[in-house]
Amino acid sequence: MTAHPVDEKLPALKMATTGLQHVAAMYAGVVAPPLIVGAAIGLTGSELTFLTGACLFTAGLATFLQTLGIWKIGARLPFVNGVTFAGVAPMTAVVASTKDKSDALPIIFGAVIVAGLLGFIAAPFFSKAVRFFPPVVTGTVITLIGVSLLPVAFGWAQGPVPTADDYGSTTNLGLAAATLLIVLVLRRFTRGFVKQIAVLLGLVAGTLLAIPLGATDFGPVTDAAVIGFPTPFHFGAPRFQLAAILSLCVVMVVSMTESTADMLALGEIVERPADEKTIAAGLRADTLGSALSPLFNGFMCSAFAQNIGLVAMTRIRSRYVVATGGGFLVLMGLCPMAASLIAVVPRPVLGGAGVVLFGSVAASGIQTLVKAGLDKDNNVLIVAVSLAVGMIPITAPDFYHAFPQTAKIVLDSGISTGCVAAVLLNLVFNHLGRNRDDQDVTHPMEAGEQIAAAH
Repeated sequence: MTAHPVDEKLPALKMATTGLQHVAAMYAGVVAPPLIVGAAIGLTGSELTFLTGACLFTAGLATFLQTLGIWKIGARLPFVNGVTFAGVAPMTAVVASTKDKSDALPIIFGAVIVAGLLGFIAAPFFSKAVRFFPPVVTGTVITLIGVSLLPVAFGWAQGPVPTADDYGSTTNLGLAAATLLIVLVLRRFTRGFVKQIAVLLGLVAGTLLAIPLGATDFGPVTDAAVIGFPTPFHFGAPRFQLAAILSLCVVMVVSMTESTADMLALGEIVERPADEKTIAAGLRADTLGSALSPLFNGFMCSAFAQNIGLVAMTRIRSRYVVATGGGFLVLMGLCPMAASLIAVVPRPVLGGAGVVLFGSVAASGIQTLVKAGLDKDNNVLIVAVSLAVGMIPITAPDFYHAFPQTAKIVLDSGISTGCVAAVLLNLVFNHLGRNRDDQDVTHPMEAGEQIAAAH
């Protein structure tokens, strides 16, 4: 019996290059939170490098849990796991409220451990929400995931530092455009293996183009150590502060909501729809990875939506490819010099590739919506309002400025607010007070079968 593409093991070279492509696509997202939080604390350069390496290391371990799995832990889908950006705001708030900044990281680590363990316990109950995710909901959420990530790509295209003189310069935008063009040309005029690693080749070519323009910084490579292990509790034993725990628990709920949507999206893309059992296992991997991460000085982990775009574009669905990427993350955490090689890729080059990756996610959502019965007025309303609600944090970032900080953790996530809106509107318009025959009750599994048939 032929193995499902998700369980396929590719040749070693192909496994390594495509796995590295996943790392390149998500590297900036992993290192940004530790850099922001570390800067807020006032860590030295060496401490900041250590914290970043620790987050790469723990992202690799969490990716192993998600892709390979043990017992009932791990969705066993091609998911990359890493530090969730949703935790940045509450973690910096913890830093700001801590008098002795040396206590900030232990307090954060303690809160992440508790939130992770509570999330692990709640995972099987949370997964039952899958019945509330018919195609009209999943298609809306998948589209929002892609649209929400596009501003990140546009920000990268302008440069790494918004306050820099060259931010948004013609050089930076030109590099982003050139990288995008290279990826498109490779996807259009090449075949087979070269076509599948078009994003990685585009990143390499974009970086080479940036060298004579002076847009490539090799400083991280020359300054990095060859070997470095993230010593357990390097910044001190975890401390448990109620306010920090409550704040990170809210982040965990947001993260689990987004991970559920991500799993449903990826399940449809790889033609192995995520059922309740798969979602529960995936959430266990997310939450257990988060609970263990502080042991090695890492933060809360979650599935990375940007890698869904890479799977959708390349059609390489093997979870072992992503597990190989997890191996690279572990090695980068143990070898700061190796980690710094990815850091050499200029942010505008990443931005050019990101347009393709994140746009692919949005396109996948539109494909799902096509199958969702938009000939029904109720479904059109659900999609219209949910997309509008989800777009608020993107188009009007200060819209919720008068709300409490805890509420803003949820409201500032367009994916979460759009997801909640879609679920509630679907209940109101397609379930409450209606006969079953009038309901749009297509199960996510059926949606996956429809997409598989379309392919």
